[in-house]
Amino acid sequence: MFVNELQLSKRLQTVASFIPKGSVLADIGSDHAYLPCYAYLHGYITKAIAGEVADGPFRSAKQQVEKSGLSHVISVRKGDGLQVVTPNEVDCITIAGMGGTLISNILENGKEKLENVKRLILQPNVGAHIVRQWLLNNEWELIDERILEEDGQIYEVLVAERGDPYRPYTQLHVELLLGPFLLKERNEVFGKKWDMEMKHWQNVIEQLKHAKTEEAMEKKQRFVETLQMVEEALKR
Repeated sequence: MFVNELQLSKRLQTVASFIPKGSVLADIGSDHAYLPCYAYLHGYITKAIAGEVADGPFRSAKQQVEKSGLSHVISVRKGDGLQVVTPNEVDCITIAGMGGTLISNILENGKEKLENVKRLILQPNVGAHIVRQWLLNNEWELIDERILEEDGQIYEVLVAERGDPYRPYTQLHVELLLGPFLLKERNEVFGKKWDMEMKHWQNVIEQLKHAKTEEAMEKKQRFVETLQMVEEALKR
C-alpha cells in the first residue's frame, strides 16, 4: 500500500535509479526523507541516514520516516552536510536539489567521510560544471549523467565513482560545462537548455556592446568566448 502512496518526482526517481542495490545510503539535504524511504521500499538500500541542517525539514523527515514505519532502518540526523555521517558508515551518497557550489562545498568540507564511499549521485539545480570540476580535482570519475525537465525546470544528475577523473573527457573545457555524456546523447532537453543559455549570453553581449570600463569589456569577452566554444561544440 505504502509504496504506491510514495510518489517521487521524476527528478528524485532519476536520482534513486542510480543507487546500487544493497547500498547503505546517506541522503544529504533530505527534506522530507522521501528519497531514502522510496529507496528502501523499492529494495535499493539496506539502511540509510537522512541528513538535514534546518529544523523544519528535519522534523518533516522524522515524521515521514515514522509514518512509513522505517525508523529501524532510516536514521534522521540534524547537522550540516556530511557532519551527520561517521567515517565508513555509508557507501553511497545522494545530494539533490541544491546549487553546484553548495554541493561542492559539502563534499569538500566532508572529504574525510568519503573514504569508503563507492558512489556519489549529485543533482545540482544550477552550476553542474562546478560539481564536475570538483569531481575532476578530487579523483572521482563521472560515470553517467542525465538531463531532464520537470515542471518547467531543467535538472542534471551526475553519477561518480572512484577512478580516472579524466576518462570521460575528450574536450575538457567545453565538456566540463556541457557534460561529456549529455553532449554525446544530446536529447531534446539538453538542446533546450543550451538554446536558452546561448540566447541569454547573446543578450548580455548586446548589453555590453558599448561597454567602456575594462571590467565590463573583459566580462563581454568572456561571454563571447564561451558562446563561440559552445556553438562550435554543438555543431560537431
